[in-house]
Amino acid sequence: MKKAIVGKKLGMTQVFTPEGLVVPVTVVEAGPCPVVQIKNVEKDGYKAVVVAFQKQKASRVSKPSAGAFKKAGVETFRLVKELKFENAEEYQLGQEIKCDIFAEGDKVDVTGTTRGRGFTGVIQRWNQHRLKMTHGTGPVHREVGSMGANSTPSRVFKNKHMPGHYGVERVTMQNLEIVKVDTDRNILLVKGCVPGPKGSVVTIRESKKA
Repeated sequence: MKKAIVGKKLGMTQVFTPEGLVVPVTVVEAGPCPVVQIKNVEKDGYKAVVVAFQKQKASRVSKPSAGAFKKAGVETFRLVKELKFENAEEYQLGQEIKCDIFAEGDKVDVTGTTRGRGFTGVIQRWNQHRLKMTHGTGPVHREVGSMGANSTPSRVFKNKHMPGHYGVERVTMQNLEIVKVDTDRNILLVKGCVPGPKGSVVTIRESKKA
């Protein structure tokens, strides 16, 4: 990986192409992300760049984090993210990574955390069908249904789709297209939808399967 940036999902809108087609896009505030730490093979065993995102009051940052920011010569930030760049040695402490590393038409992978939906049943969680509304079925029509045979094996198999906590999962959308880059406002317009609710943090990196 050579290009990546951390951003915040602002919402969705639509833009028009020169041909007059409507394209749905996700608006992402991408960076600027200052470099806080540079990891190398000799000391850490791998190459990576640690970047920060979203400024924060110094009083709300832990002392170890404040020390790392001071060493890098940058302000205090709320989030710290590690990006495994192949060319990590080319970066310097305090250097800012901005959205201009991407261009219109680039293919990217966007990683985010999906919206939490709490405790849900199998219909919402696993997209199962409800039970029949007639022929003596009920009184509950949205329950799990059969759990398996009684005498053999007399147990519920592992990985059975059951009710439970749904959402708050790390999801990556692949091969999305950059529609527009606004360097003045640090904005990227990504074609289609990306994981997570408004205000959530996402990571945009060059596509692996473009």
